[in-house]
Amino acid sequence: MATRRNVLVMGVAAATALALAACGATADKNEGGSGDDGKPVSGLRIMVPNTPGGGYDTTARTAAKVMEDAKIATGVQVFNLPGAGGTVGLQRTVNEKGNGKLAMQMGLGVVGASYTSKSAATLTQTTPLAKMIEEAGAIVVPKDSPYKTINDLVAAWKANPKGIAVGGGSSPGGPDHLLPMQLAKTVGIDPKQVNFVSYDGGGELLPAVLGGKVAFGASGFGEFLDQVEAGQIRVLAVTSEAPIEALKDVPTLKSAGIDLVFTNWRGIVAPPGISDADKKVWIDALTKMHDSAEWKAELTKRGWTDAFVTGDDFGTFLTEQDKAVADVLKQLGLA
Repeated sequence: MATRRNVLVMGVAAATALALAACGATADKNEGGSGDDGKPVSGLRIMVPNTPGGGYDTTARTAAKVMEDAKIATGVQVFNLPGAGGTVGLQRTVNEKGNGKLAMQMGLGVVGASYTSKSAATLTQTTPLAKMIEEAGAIVVPKDSPYKTINDLVAAWKANPKGIAVGGGSSPGGPDHLLPMQLAKTVGIDPKQVNFVSYDGGGELLPAVLGGKVAFGASGFGEFLDQVEAGQIRVLAVTSEAPIEALKDVPTLKSAGIDLVFTNWRGIVAPPGISDADKKVWIDALTKMHDSAEWKAELTKRGWTDAFVTGDDFGTFLTEQDKAVADVLKQLGLA
């Protein structure tokens, strides 16, 4: 297979490589401590804007557990509010102006969905707290798939782009959409010919892959680890620069002759208008979590890349992502 250089890192550059292709959340403001007295913070709630079992859900629940285990916070509640690629949760977050006890787990997918869903609420209205991780993508098939290698899949896909459906756990403009579009472009398929099926998070994507509703899935590899270990899912390739420790026997796209690198990211934001004190409580708690041995163990276990930045630095990153994704989606006619 001819090799072409196409590197896409969904970080500061976001999606520019695609330019040429087609439960009440309000908490008592007096509840819980600040953490400044050395006691764990209480009363914090993290909203996950898509279904249980996906990448956002896993990240939020892992963060909450680490904060509990490391005695950084107690009683951290994680709840799901799915819909419209994450923008139902985004609207709720923006509506909760001033609620310093609430935060929303999010990432690149919500950036894209805010445009493709024509959301009135935008991430630039929220209070940036922290960028947490980056994660490579994966191309996966069910155990009985006829495609044994990534090159088997690509050959069949090139022969019949519209007939081979690919599923992703994000709406158009999100990472699970951008990954197969960029993969298609890299191997010589017109992205406009790709039959992309959108699911609201990895929790919905997984049964679609297992049930054969799509020929293959494209998402963060961490969302499939349990099923890989159980022998239900095969990972044909990962999109990282180097092999993934958690998937030692799986090739990278590059090692298979497909010169593409793709990385997704996840972070956490709060409603607009929260107090400086509440913002400090969140950032301090997340920083302590990041520095804990428990979190480092989770990064290793799940193959996540540490990408921790907080506050204004994360805000700058969000602004850059918002502009880059908007530019790409306009060129694709999706925004």
